[in-house]
Amino acid sequence: MSRIRSVRSQFASVDERLWLRVLNTMNEAQARWVAAEKALSLGRGGMSRISELTGMSRTTLTKGVAELRSGRPLRDSGEGRIRQPGGGRRRIEETDPEISRLLSRILDETTAGDPMSPLKWTRKSTRTIAEELTRAGHSVTAATVGRRLHEIGYSLQANAKTKEGKQYAERDDQFRYISSQVKGFHRTGDPVISVDTKKKELVGPFRNAGRTWRKSGHPQEVNVKDFPNLAEGKAIPYGAYDLGRNRAVVNVGISHDTAEFAVESIRRWWKLDGRRAYPQTSRLLICADSGGSNGYRLRAWKLHLQNLADETALSITVCHYPPGTSKWNKIEHRLFSFISMNWSGRPLVSYEAVVNLIGATRTRTGLSVKAILDTANYELGISVTDEAFKKIRVRPHPKHPKLNYTVTPRA
Repeated sequence: MSRIRSVRSQFASVDERLWLRVLNTMNEAQARWVAAEKALSLGRGGMSRISELTGMSRTTLTKGVAELRSGRPLRDSGEGRIRQPGGGRRRIEETDPEISRLLSRILDETTAGDPMSPLKWTRKSTRTIAEELTRAGHSVTAATVGRRLHEIGYSLQANAKTKEGKQYAERDDQFRYISSQVKGFHRTGDPVISVDTKKKELVGPFRNAGRTWRKSGHPQEVNVKDFPNLAEGKAIPYGAYDLGRNRAVVNVGISHDTAEFAVESIRRWWKLDGRRAYPQTSRLLICADSGGSNGYRLRAWKLHLQNLADETALSITVCHYPPGTSKWNKIEHRLFSFISMNWSGRPLVSYEAVVNLIGATRTRTGLSVKAILDTANYELGISVTDEAFKKIRVRPHPKHPKLNYTVTPRA
């Protein structure tokens, strides 16, 4: 009887587990032929998958394929002998028990970052580990190393984004304060917007992640390389999302993401959508990240907010999310994620395409988006003098005054 063992049976499907049970009832030669036939039926990658499931080497599977294709009657090689259970070459960990200990030591050293480990600055591939074991006097193949790693509980894994870095001391308290401010503005019918800059995009025939329906065999052709010098420019989408009405205005800039650009984007939201929806309001709440063009440390951000307050006669309150918590900003998952889904797989070949794709973004919950192109040139490095800053009518809130403040009109 054969003793096929699934190297990664926990990753096998239900059908594959049933197939492995049948395979275990066959003798060595029969199992080789059936496994080879299965590998052929799977097509590309079939050999690797069957080798992974059964533990058979690719050499054994290749031999089985050759026997199937030979046209000769299927029988075991040699004199027709079939090895009994336990027959054949013993595993290397049985003949050389030191292998398992050395393998565990190498993995522990590279995981812990031991400065004496020769693998500290190398990728821990099975081939690299096999070479290190061979240099230590224990000849072993990469395939054997891979088998042993799976057997002792290791698997290939990607990095997991879970560490958020140093957290703001009173992060939860600030979240509660933002929530209370939003509820208060909604209770009185005043506007609350969430603002941020979406990831900058190269404009031109460049690959855009995702897929879209097209005639079979006719994918849209794009540049092989995403070099910035091949682009028409960069698109900088700055969004203002109305939390209460599920509507947004996205201002697409072409120069730089500055504080002046950020406030101009809010101004365009007010002119295009806000003042019609809230004709009687006298105040506005802005929820923003702590950094970027709308960071709480930027003097220019507050100066341009003052200009906007003077123009609109609005009292503008700003509540910043604590540092390192930008993913909680509502605009990220209520607007930007849907924009990315809408243009998924479609190259952003021109600014017109960027604006049209953003403006066409809709959701089942009723999201509506207006998009406009901002061709103004916003200069970098403009500083605000102490004299100009003193003229800003900014009132810090008693709670977390750096993150919460109100700018009132001067007239």
